[in-house]
Amino acid sequence: LSTAIFKTARFMMFGEEEFFFQCPYCWANISMLLENQYGAQEYIEDCEVCCQPIQIQYTSEDGQIISFNAVKADE
Repeated sequence: LSTAIFKTARFMMFGEEEFFFQCPYCWANISMLLENQYGAQEYIEDCEVCCQPIQIQYTSEDGQIISFNAVKADE
């Protein structure tokens, strides 16, 4: 199950973007800084609200996030 993605994004330092989405555990609206210069990325990061591990997968192209998925890491 994918989480809802919010279109709101703020650009931080060159190559970084603050990306907003819902935690797949607690459904809180959270954000993470994503690097948007390196193609496909996959890693686990804890939710800043409930501390549960979230599997993050995304792809960037030409400095834009073109796909994003955040799911429970224990599934």
